[in-house]
Amino acid sequence: MRIARTKAVSALAATLAIGVIATGCSSERGDDGADGGASETFVFGAAGDPASLDPSLASDGETFRISRQVLETLLDHESGGSELVGGLAETWEQNAEGTEWTFNLREGVTFHDGEELTAEVVCQNFERWYNWTGTYQSKALSYYWQAEFGGFAQNEGEDIPDANFAGCDAPDELTAVINLHQPSAVYPGAFSLAAFAIHSPKSLEAYAEDEATGEGDAINMPDYSQEAGTIAGTGPFQLSKWDKGNGEVTIDRFDDYWGDEAGVERIVFRTISDEGARRQALQTGEIHGYDLVAPADVDTLESEGFQVPVRGVFNLFYMAITQESHEALEDLDVRTAIAHALDRETLVNTQLPDGGVVATQFVPDTVDGYSDNVTLYDYDPERARELLAEAGAEDLTLEFCYPTEVTRPYMPAPADLFELMKADLEEVGITVQPRPMKWTPDYLDTTRDGGCNLYLLGWTGDFNDAYNFLGTWFDGYSKEWGFRNDEIFDALAEASVEPDVDTRVAMYEEINELVMDFLPGVPISSSPPSIAFADNVNPPNVSPLTQENFAEISFK
Repeated sequence: MRIARTKAVSALAATLAIGVIATGCSSERGDDGADGGASETFVFGAAGDPASLDPSLASDGETFRISRQVLETLLDHESGGSELVGGLAETWEQNAEGTEWTFNLREGVTFHDGEELTAEVVCQNFERWYNWTGTYQSKALSYYWQAEFGGFAQNEGEDIPDANFAGCDAPDELTAVINLHQPSAVYPGAFSLAAFAIHSPKSLEAYAEDEATGEGDAINMPDYSQEAGTIAGTGPFQLSKWDKGNGEVTIDRFDDYWGDEAGVERIVFRTISDEGARRQALQTGEIHGYDLVAPADVDTLESEGFQVPVRGVFNLFYMAITQESHEALEDLDVRTAIAHALDRETLVNTQLPDGGVVATQFVPDTVDGYSDNVTLYDYDPERARELLAEAGAEDLTLEFCYPTEVTRPYMPAPADLFELMKADLEEVGITVQPRPMKWTPDYLDTTRDGGCNLYLLGWTGDFNDAYNFLGTWFDGYSKEWGFRNDEIFDALAEASVEPDVDTRVAMYEEINELVMDFLPGVPISSSPPSIAFADNVNPPNVSPLTQENFAEISFK
């Protein structure tokens, strides 16, 4: 529940009046000293810098965490849950075919620059994405557009999918109608994604004069996306500053917000890449919260009086096997041997927070479409050795990539997880060549390009539909998996356009069984990531989608 500023300030004043100082917090008012005096500032320790202040150009969680406070989407998720609710659209409906989506917008919504939200503005945003050209058609910038809406008005690359977006109409000021060429399981969930937040018309005009350039590994982001001042949304906070040298993004409360007033005046997102350093910063009062608490730190923080709420399980961590990168990996027996070699139970029990479970398939059991009838691959090193021998792969050497300088909700300590899996593989006779890489851009670019035999990655769901997991990985050929299996591809294509939810869920169950028989990789675990707050903070409702609304935060 959001707490209005007047209530928060009154409670704060009472606390200060009786001289109570919160344990482990340097200032009751969150004074960051930026304005030379006390200010109601909440400081959050982020694991990394955002890639962009424009979420349309991003696919990383640090960007989206900030952008969700500033820019809003047509649909949203209930606070602390995964059920879709109205966002900028109060209500919405689809036609029987699932190809026409009508959004009834809220009245009286104002952008940070004073512009008004209208249906025409919504259409301008969607037409902007649809008409991207040049550098913007790189997946490095338009990953989510291509994943959810296909290609563009004029595709410029052979690997770009056909466009599914067919147009947007504004029959009246507060009604936006988005048309699609064919139905898809990604809707309506796609309309809740941070990448499709609505920007002001003045912002859109400025974006057109400041474009991205380059290609491949040499893409230059547009200047407007790397500094505050141009981007205007409708959210409870507005962008004020990005001090890249100090790794800080500052957002300030928007007083003309259409909804409940934010509980703090200012939020500073401060990059602290090392997890241990984030914990220490919370303990010394330098910050008021941080995400992705190491499992080993939860009890310590709670014993010191800090709040460590745990999210629901909505993620999947896996070891990917890039079949085209090594001839032996195209052999199902070799992939099966790798699966049997991994002691996933021990990994979950020693490396993941309480509530973590061994994954049996490529969706968590909290998602509709999970199957109880998939092929299982229990820890069996002897069977792994037998399969390697039968495949003539007793002397197999594999390059195993893992990321550095990163903590992910599904992967709290990549190096530690890698070491455990490396030891398991070596135990059955596989020689492992470690290849650590910086998370971005090196690791993500290399894995997406099929440059690793084995690698670690995962996914936190964007919305509750199994296609958001299965379709993300297996809806067609990709270099990062390096295999072609028309049975799986065709089954996902059929499921993606099935309008009946119950039928679609049954289809997903069968697809999960197909995938685990084929074994493109090894699903490792699903786990509930923790987030920590100082004891003088009223935290937001934690989201299984890691989509917390920071406007719900206030000081006690």
